[in-house]
Amino acid sequence: MKEKVEKALDIIRPSLQADGGDIELVDIEEGGIVKVRLTGHCAGCPMSQMTMLFGVQATLKEAVPEVKEVIAV
Repeated sequence: MKEKVEKALDIIRPSLQADGGDIELVDIEEGGIVKVRLTGHCAGCPMSQMTMLFGVQATLKEAVPEVKEVIAV
């Protein structure tokens, strides 16, 4: 599952990098909970919650059906 999640993050990454940020996989827990960390400008951005919900979580759930939830740490 880790490889699938990393590949899905590679789809998201260019958009984040265009705004001066990035994303890194922190952990994958049982039950399909994925923990990620936004870095760079994305880390302190007021829109980061929207990015997580509508960008990261939506993309990961679509690409990797085993993902149930994405949490920013």
